[in-house]
Amino acid sequence: MTEIPTAANTAQQQAWDGATGAFWAEHADRFDRGVAAYDPALERAAALSPGERVLEVGCGTGHTTRAAARRVGPTGSAHGVDLSTRMLDLARSRAAAEGLRTVAFTRADAQVHPFPPAGADVVISRHGAMFFDDPVAAFANLGAALRPGGRFALLVWQGFGRNPFMHRVADALTPDRDTPQPPADGRPGPLSLSDPARARAVLTDAGCTAIRIEPVEEPMHLGTDPADAMAFLTAQHAGLLAGQDPRVRARAVDRLRADVAAHHRPGRGVRYPSACWLITARTAGTSS
Repeated sequence: MTEIPTAANTAQQQAWDGATGAFWAEHADRFDRGVAAYDPALERAAALSPGERVLEVGCGTGHTTRAAARRVGPTGSAHGVDLSTRMLDLARSRAAAEGLRTVAFTRADAQVHPFPPAGADVVISRHGAMFFDDPVAAFANLGAALRPGGRFALLVWQGFGRNPFMHRVADALTPDRDTPQPPADGRPGPLSLSDPARARAVLTDAGCTAIRIEPVEEPMHLGTDPADAMAFLTAQHAGLLAGQDPRVRARAVDRLRADVAAHHRPGRGVRYPSACWLITARTAGTSS
């Protein structure tokens, strides 16, 4: 499929095809390990069968896309789309190294990309469907890419307070001001679908049916030990530390170190509680 320039989500395109995407590509294995406990729930919800055609939104470095390709086998296919050139390059190289011939990756904005009509049986996303500036348009576009009766299986984060790996880290790193948090009012970001009523309304307005939203809670793995987790978290959240007075910054790092140590279990690593919504839905029409 020919790659085209994105026409929406400009800020997200700049971030994910810039420094944010580069950081995720550099730490791909760590990010995959971090949310690995959610993979079984998403796999069950997707219920992939041999021969099915899978489309993954926000595929990143392709871990979930490749897993889908193995599940649908040589008679099926898996197509991952993302905004990050760096992550997609890594996704392609890993698929090639694994000898997966039924996988494709495209740099595209799923909100506007002209997918082949009815070209997929299932749309999946592991934390990649929360970044649209017009989610109704995005899910309508993805619905048109599904066959009649095709299905969605999506993982999205619950609210800020339900995810200590978000709020405890942010609180520790900002000791001199209110804890910053991503917007939860529908603007693009990790919490844009954290309100289940809003998520249901978005999918309904996009033409989806049989919508189910179920809670799933799993630990987030942030490092093998406190030193490993600290190195990663201070790099990931360097923006929260930038510009702080040196004494404030030192206090912030000490606060985070203490919190990380409190979440360390020898032999199990540094693990924080987390919570997602598992969303399933169908397009209109008769399932075949």
